[in-house]
Amino acid sequence: MSLSRFDARVLKAHAEDEAQYADFAARRKKGESVAYILGEKEFWSLSFDVGPGVLVPRPDTETLVEEALKTFPDAPVRAADFGVGSGAMLLSFLSERAQARGVGIDSSQAALDYAIGNARKLGLDRRTDFVLGDWSSVDGMFDLIFSNPPYLTAAELAASDLHDEPAAALDGGADGFDAYRALAPAIAAHLNKNGFAFVEIGLGQGDAVRTIFAGSGLEIVRIAPDLSGIPRCVVAQAAKSPWKGAAETLGCSRGTGTPPESL
Repeated sequence: MSLSRFDARVLKAHAEDEAQYADFAARRKKGESVAYILGEKEFWSLSFDVGPGVLVPRPDTETLVEEALKTFPDAPVRAADFGVGSGAMLLSFLSERAQARGVGIDSSQAALDYAIGNARKLGLDRRTDFVLGDWSSVDGMFDLIFSNPPYLTAAELAASDLHDEPAAALDGGADGFDAYRALAPAIAAHLNKNGFAFVEIGLGQGDAVRTIFAGSGLEIVRIAPDLSGIPRCVVAQAAKSPWKGAAETLGCSRGTGTPPESL
C-alpha cells in the first residue's frame, strides 16, 4: 500500500532519525497500522499503549465515553467493559469519574495485558479489575456497561485494510450481528435495574440491534451520533414492564393491584 502524506508526517514526527523513519515507512507500506508502529494511540486526550493482539481505539468510540459521562455524574458507580481491549473506554471514563470503579473483561490475554498496563500507566489500576474470559465469565451487577463488539461482516473484513488487527475484535460474522446476539443476554443479566449500557454499532445497524436487544428485555432509549453524524452509540436499559406502567396509570397499588382483563 502507498504511504499517505498524513501518515508520513505522523511517522516523521515520531522518528528519531532518518533510518528509523525509513523503517517506519516501510512497515506502513506493508500494511501495519501507524498505531502499532508507534506503539501508542491517543484516545480521550490520553495515551494508550497498543500493539499486535489488541484493537486500535478509534475516535468514533469516544462517543460512548461522552454519552456515559452525560448520564452518570461523579458518583460511586460500578462500570464494566465487555471486550475491554486496550482499556480505552473504561479507563477514559474512570479518569473523569473519581468515585467510579471498573471491571474489564476480554477473551484475549494479549489485549488484557495492554489494558492492565494502561491502567497502571494512567494511575487507575487501584480502581480497576480485569477478567480473562468471554461474556459468560462476568460476575456481579453493574450500573454502567460499555461494549464495542465486532460488527464488520466477514466480507467487509476481508475487503478492509485491517488485517494486522485481531480478527476476533472485528469479525461480526456473516451478517455482522453475531456478537450482538451473544452480548444482549449478557448485558440483560448484569445490568442494574436503573443502569445503562453504551454499545457501539456500525453504519445502518441501529434497527437490527434494537430488535436483538428487545429479545433480551433491553430497550434502546437513544442512539447518539459520532462527530461525522453517523449513529454510533446505542444507549440501552432494562425495558420497563408494560403491565406495571398500565397498572400504575390506572391507580393500582404496587403488589396489590389486579391488572384489568383488557391488559
